[in-house]
Amino acid sequence: MTTSIIGYPRIGAQRELKFATEKFFKKELSEADLQAVAATQRQANWQKQAAAGIDFIASNDFSFYDTTLDTAFALNIVPKRYQELAVSPLERYFAAARGHQSEAGDVKALAMKKWFNTNYHYMVPEFDDGTEIKLDLTKLLSEYREALALGITTKPVLIGPFTLLKLIRFTGQTQLSDVQEDFVKAYSEILSVLATEEVAWLQLDEPGLVFDLTESDIHLFKAIYTALLPQKQTVKVLLQTYFGDVRDVYSDLIQLDFDGIGLDFVEGRKTAELIQTHGFPADKKLFAGVVNGKNIWRNDYQKTLEILQTLPKDSLIISTSCSLQHVPYTVSAEPELPQDILRHFAFAEEKLLELKDLNDIFYHGQVDSLTANQALFASERYQGNQAVQAKVAALGEADFTRTPTFAQREAIQKDIFQLPKLPTTTIGSFPQTADVRKNRLSYKRGDITKAAYDTFNQEKTKEWIKWQEAVGFDILVHGEFERNDMVEYFGEKLDGYVFTKNAWVQSYGTRCVKPPIVWGDIARVQPLSVADSVYAQSLTDKPLKGMLTGPVTILNWSFPREDISLKASTLQIALAIQEEVLDLEQNGIKIIQIDEAALREKLPLRQTDWNSEYLDWAIPAFRLVHAKVAPETQIHTHMCYSEFTDIIPAIDAMDADVISFEASRSDLSILDALQANGFRTQSGPGVYDIHSPRIPSVEEIQNVIRQILTKVPAEKLWINPDCGLKTRGVTEVKASLENLVKATQDIRAVL
Repeated sequence: MTTSIIGYPRIGAQRELKFATEKFFKKELSEADLQAVAATQRQANWQKQAAAGIDFIASNDFSFYDTTLDTAFALNIVPKRYQELAVSPLERYFAAARGHQSEAGDVKALAMKKWFNTNYHYMVPEFDDGTEIKLDLTKLLSEYREALALGITTKPVLIGPFTLLKLIRFTGQTQLSDVQEDFVKAYSEILSVLATEEVAWLQLDEPGLVFDLTESDIHLFKAIYTALLPQKQTVKVLLQTYFGDVRDVYSDLIQLDFDGIGLDFVEGRKTAELIQTHGFPADKKLFAGVVNGKNIWRNDYQKTLEILQTLPKDSLIISTSCSLQHVPYTVSAEPELPQDILRHFAFAEEKLLELKDLNDIFYHGQVDSLTANQALFASERYQGNQAVQAKVAALGEADFTRTPTFAQREAIQKDIFQLPKLPTTTIGSFPQTADVRKNRLSYKRGDITKAAYDTFNQEKTKEWIKWQEAVGFDILVHGEFERNDMVEYFGEKLDGYVFTKNAWVQSYGTRCVKPPIVWGDIARVQPLSVADSVYAQSLTDKPLKGMLTGPVTILNWSFPREDISLKASTLQIALAIQEEVLDLEQNGIKIIQIDEAALREKLPLRQTDWNSEYLDWAIPAFRLVHAKVAPETQIHTHMCYSEFTDIIPAIDAMDADVISFEASRSDLSILDALQANGFRTQSGPGVYDIHSPRIPSVEEIQNVIRQILTKVPAEKLWINPDCGLKTRGVTEVKASLENLVKATQDIRAVL
């Protein structure tokens, strides 16, 4: 038993689960049929891992929406508003994830946040005063038994009690300390049930341990497991960590009665040092995360073997650094890419084989796979662009500094645009309906000409421009009907990227993305969006926003190269986007939004590691994009679903003129941080949640705006939804936005 994975993708190799779930939402598929699709996907995952020779195969890592939400429901951490719905258990689960709207009333969804430093989003568990911890292990047990029926013994996976408690949002008088004992009892009962079921191993995921921990955090962790571990009976407990190292608790961790400890050797900066300094107990199994679960490049066996050779061989389990849900299914689904490129990639399936190779080399001395791997890494793989490298090298301080000052620009722009108080706009995209997707697919297949493709998109743009004018929006957008994705679309027009056809990765729920791959140095070789923006602006006398994705987000939502620094790649992209910004400006687009939704993702999870200078290059990279525009050009940016409150000064230092951000699911908590930091940038906190299909009423939006106005001055406030609207339906979008504009106009009238 020497190989393990932490988790596996669950959307389906051809996104089968995604499509089935969306049909279920539309009542086009029964719950029984949806469950059948899910069972098929789980079976395929387990059999794939078993065929690859993986010893520790995960179960209960499957999810219809989110594993954190699954764990919360398993413990009955389900707010009263969902408990009271007269729906099936699965529909109640989806109501918590997406919200629920019926004649009986509306129910908002749980908050959604980024999962640590990834582009995956988790649902924030909510604990109200009526919550009573009690177990429902139906899902965990049924999936364990499903695998067993296939002849596959698995280790069930749950979010561990420490991390779950730290992620929970307590909404009433109940505090964490009030429920600590209840959590220990609940997880003790889980161990008892699993012992009865003769489960050999339970994996408890505790990524919360890789943050900077306070003394109270450490005390909580030790108290939980000191009480819990004596209850494990015959079940062996694997404490699994990922996304960093556990420097604050390692010496305590190895003293506790865990049977296995999973450590990250990819992102864990101090993991190897901790073992060298403190040792590792001979009576525990070390699950060494040496195969990268987040990037798609082949593992360098020689470097990995050098790590493995420093570890206690008798205790060693070779593992992934995190769940493989963060990478696509398989390279074999990409027949259109040439082999000289594909051979450098390892998706989830290929990473299973890498684990087997490493096991065979390390434990059995089989050298054929090592020799082949060494030859791969000795070969030339990347394209270089000397001109781009020279441009980056020549950058100086003036290239990152915009003039005149923010205050001067604000006055100039106020005089030019003559906008009303509380100007209304959207984040950029409008619904990508079936006909929009069909038009794009027909063009890709060669069924229609480029002229026919463009004409269709222009008609859609014209339709939505006319609608925005009729509703009364102050700043318009063109709708982005030509864009498949906010990163892939731009990558396809930049030199240095390669693209996949089926390399989908889950972002949240049924939302999947297909990250482009940085293969060479990045350069702008053609306009990216100018023609579409210029056409849209020609249709209206109102200002129209040019829509771009920022360099940090493009890099963070791509699979980056590993041979050069993230900083160098980001600056290359920034220079390309800068050229586009200046081209838009020259063509009469005077408001340009440069989205940086993923700004925080590469920021170290530990504040004590922030001296890694990430913000010292990420923020200037954004400034580089817009530093040369005229003061009359208004620069917007947008951010969503991340913890921004502790980097507010850095966000202000981006020197944008306006920033919009997700706020509705987090109850506008970011507003206090803006106020406390004297935030100067004009801001647009999202006034309703676009990730839910429910339509907010005029009164609801008015209440939100009034609440915002207690924290943000009216002259600094913009009104907009949380995020782009491409994934939503036309009917709900139009109704919601009509209510948004009406609510704004009513409040504006009395200011």
